[in-house]
Amino acid sequence: MAQLSDDCFAFGGDLMRTDDALALLARTLTCVTEAEAVPLAAGAGRILAEDVVSPHDVPPHDNAAVDGYAVFFDDLDPTGETTLPVVGRATAGHPLEGPAQRGTAMRVFTGARMPAGPDTVMMQEDCRVERAADGERVILRPGLKRGANRRRHGEDVTSGATVLARGGRLRPQDIGQAAAVGRREVLVSRPLRVALFSTGDELREPGDPLPDGCIYDSNRYTLMALLSGFGCHVDDLGIVPDRANALRDTLAGAEAGHDLIVTSGGVSVGEEDHVKAAVEALGRLHFWRLAIRPGRPLALGQIGGVPFAGLPGNPVAVMVTAMTILRPMIVRLMGGTDLTPQRFRVAADFAYDKKKNRREWLRARLVGDGDAGWRLVKFPRDGAGILTSMVEADGLVELPEDLTRLEPGTMVDFLPFSEF
Repeated sequence: MAQLSDDCFAFGGDLMRTDDALALLARTLTCVTEAEAVPLAAGAGRILAEDVVSPHDVPPHDNAAVDGYAVFFDDLDPTGETTLPVVGRATAGHPLEGPAQRGTAMRVFTGARMPAGPDTVMMQEDCRVERAADGERVILRPGLKRGANRRRHGEDVTSGATVLARGGRLRPQDIGQAAAVGRREVLVSRPLRVALFSTGDELREPGDPLPDGCIYDSNRYTLMALLSGFGCHVDDLGIVPDRANALRDTLAGAEAGHDLIVTSGGVSVGEEDHVKAAVEALGRLHFWRLAIRPGRPLALGQIGGVPFAGLPGNPVAVMVTAMTILRPMIVRLMGGTDLTPQRFRVAADFAYDKKKNRREWLRARLVGDGDAGWRLVKFPRDGAGILTSMVEADGLVELPEDLTRLEPGTMVDFLPFSEF
C-alpha cells in the first residue's frame, strides 16, 4: 500500500475553492490498491487496471449484415433486373467452402462469413426467387451499391488496437467489448476497503427505541450505499459515542486492514466534537473550510498511512461532500480516471441569489416542457438537514463561484444523481 506524506492534505488558505481542493487531491493521492484478475462476468463496475488490447480483427472476416444473397457487383445490370442461379448456402458459423463463381448468387444469412469473391449482399426482401427443375434462381432489382450489406473484417476493431483504457470503470458495454476480443478475465483494481462509522450521543440505530432528543442515524446508511456504488468494500463500525477514548480506540483499530476511514459528524471545533483530538493523537488532521454550500467543514488527514475523511453531520452536506470531494478521492486511490461526473446543460426555471466566491449545489428535479425540452425546478427549501430534498430531487444544480444572480431560463450545469 502506498504511504501518504504527513502533509498530504495540508492547505494554508482560508476558504478553499472546489477546483483547488480537487487539484490538491490530484497532486497528492495515488493508487493504493493492488490489481487482481477476475472472470469477465464479475468485472462490471470495477476499475480496469490494464489496457485491453485486441489480438485480432473484429469481426475476424467479412460477413453478411442481412439475410439475403451474396453476389459479384460486376454481375449486376445497373439499369434492369438481374437473374442469377443460386449455388451454395452460408449461415453464421457454417461458411461456404471454396471460392464462388462469377455469374452466380449465394444464399447467406446475417453474420455468415462472406464467400470468397462476392462483394455485395442484396436483402432477401428486395429479391424474388424462382424455382425450376434445374434449381433455384434469384431475381435482383437494380440500384444496389457496391459493397452494400457487407461488413468488412476489422471494421469494428483492428488487431493491436487498445479497446479499453486502464483506469476506466467497466460498464456493461465494456464487458461486452472485452468479450468481443476474446478476453475471459480482466485485471481490475481491488475494491477500496473503507471503515465507516458515525459519531454522536444523539444517534440511534433505525428501529431501536428513540429517546427524547435523539435521532436515527441516516448518514451512515446513506454513505454505505454511496461508497458501495463508488466501488468500495465497506466495513460498518456502527455508532461511536462522543467520548475521546472511544473515538481514539475505534480509529486505532480501523487503521489495520483498511485503505480509508470515513466518519460523519463531530468534525467541528465544539466542546463535544472529539474527532479532531482523537485523529491528532494517532496521526495528523487538516481542517478544510470549503467555499461551498452545503458542506463547508471537512476534515481530512491520516491515521498512520491510512487516509481519513471526516464529513459534516447534516445529511445533505454529507451527500454533497461525498459526491464532490470523497468520490474523486476514492477513484484516485483505486487508480481510476473517471474523476469528473458528467454534467448537463439545462434551463433553470427559477431565480436565485447567492454569495460571490462560493460554489453552491441546489437540489432540483427535471420537468419535461414539451417541444421546449427539459427545465429544472428547485426544491423549495435549502436546509442542509432536509434529506427529503435529496429524495425528491433528480440531481444537483451547480452554481459557480463568480455567479451572484440566477435568472429564470438561464442554462446551468446539472449533475444528475444517476452519475453516481
